[in-house]
Amino acid sequence: MLSQAISLGPRASLDVVARPAGVRRVARPHTGRRAGHPRRQTLESPPRAGATLEASTTAAPAKDIDWAQTAKDLDSKSPLEIMDHALATFGDTIGIAWSGAEDVALVEYAHLTGRPYRVFSLDTGRLNPETYRVFAAVEKHYGIKIEYTFPDAQETMDLVRDKGLFSFYEDGHGECCRVRKVRPLRRQLAGLGAWVTGQRKDQSPGTRQAVPVVQVDPVFEGASGGPGSLIKYNPLSNMTSTEVWNFLRVMGVPTNALHGAGYVSIGCEPCTRPVLPGQHEREGRWWWEDAAAKECGLHSGNVVRSAEEQAAREAAAADLWQSGDVAALSKEQLSAALEDVAGRGEPTLVVLYAPWCPFCQAMEPAYAELARQLAGSGVKVAKFQADVEREFAATKFGLETFPTIVLLPQKTPGFIKYPSERREVDSLKMWVKALTGGQ
Repeated sequence: MLSQAISLGPRASLDVVARPAGVRRVARPHTGRRAGHPRRQTLESPPRAGATLEASTTAAPAKDIDWAQTAKDLDSKSPLEIMDHALATFGDTIGIAWSGAEDVALVEYAHLTGRPYRVFSLDTGRLNPETYRVFAAVEKHYGIKIEYTFPDAQETMDLVRDKGLFSFYEDGHGECCRVRKVRPLRRQLAGLGAWVTGQRKDQSPGTRQAVPVVQVDPVFEGASGGPGSLIKYNPLSNMTSTEVWNFLRVMGVPTNALHGAGYVSIGCEPCTRPVLPGQHEREGRWWWEDAAAKECGLHSGNVVRSAEEQAAREAAAADLWQSGDVAALSKEQLSAALEDVAGRGEPTLVVLYAPWCPFCQAMEPAYAELARQLAGSGVKVAKFQADVEREFAATKFGLETFPTIVLLPQKTPGFIKYPSERREVDSLKMWVKALTGGQ
């Protein structure tokens, strides 16, 4: 259905949409409008969403499609083609999830397909004023009505009365996100056959590197109920933040004013802050918590549903870093290295891990490459399987989540904990060199 393209960077292209018979095809970025001015409804513009949903195609039977193969087939396609596939397949039973940040790119791609589409958003009651303003701007710009979803009033009231407005600073954001985001999202998705998200692989290195462009949702259920009843599209998966922003600027769409104030990843007001140059975008979210926990539950595709499932998962997992480049430390060896500073022959970098943990699995290639690059540098790169010695690891290293990375300096007592969620080679190597003097 789609042909020709205006280049907007790798994988980010504006494809020309084939219109219905009698409608001219155009390929022009909409940059000539005044800020906030809606597009005119003409034959040269894609039809708006909203009231035209009744004419859309009904959903195809999702269970009859090989989604793993479909993901492979679509992986090399542009976001516009992926979006077109989603809307063509599911019609009015698919919804675009929009957070009010750069996910507006999803709305623009949906508009460019010329197909009817639905947009929904979670209003947690704790959003920034700028986010509410961009909601209104997008509705006006595209001539749509966003389907707002709200948390349960009683649950929210009980949480605030019991723990106050800022309990997440004390005991983590998980409970608040479950009440204000995850459960409302679950209710919204229960009426759909598929949904579209703005997840990208580069958003959280080590945790989102396995984001397919389409998948059977591993967490939520759709209208038909049961596992496999909901399909999840991630059209921006292979795009970088730079490519998304190039697209948004060229198309002249409304964006959140907070982006111009240093905010990159935008969520609820108390849990979002600007990031500094060089910081990863997700470091502006839930910054008071351990980096490995920075998912609110909306996209946590490895949810453990029972103790039995957890036990089976742990038993089935193969060990990580089995090559000789990463040294395996026993409890006795690690304890001795921690307590006997004089006996430390060299600085030692240690990852406290669990083989079954998806975050640990995701960082396996980077940590192995780091070990290879640091070989002969005077820094020992090691691992300690902490899930079998959790009490020891919690007592000695304050372990709360996997993976936890620590450095035992050569001549300094104690250890230094790696503070970032950026677990790629360059960031880890820079941190190690900064603490060891470039050994």
